[in-house]
Amino acid sequence: MDERTIAGLVGTATIAVLAVIGVFGFSSGYLIDPPTSIYLAPTVAILVVAVLVVGGLAALGAGSRRWRENPYW
Repeated sequence: MDERTIAGLVGTATIAVLAVIGVFGFSSGYLIDPPTSIYLAPTVAILVVAVLVVGGLAALGAGSRRWRENPYW
């Protein structure tokens, strides 16, 4: 295995672990033992903003001319 493959595997595993922790935290915090509804709206708003920012950055990176000109791809 080369360094890029190992780095990709570590990055993918890290994202998967963080997603599992996030789902566990959300489910234990809101679904199993729901607090007052005061915190639900800000939580949903932050999740929407995070998804939009990550999606926007991914779109900018995918549309980059430099990325498409890279001989690796």
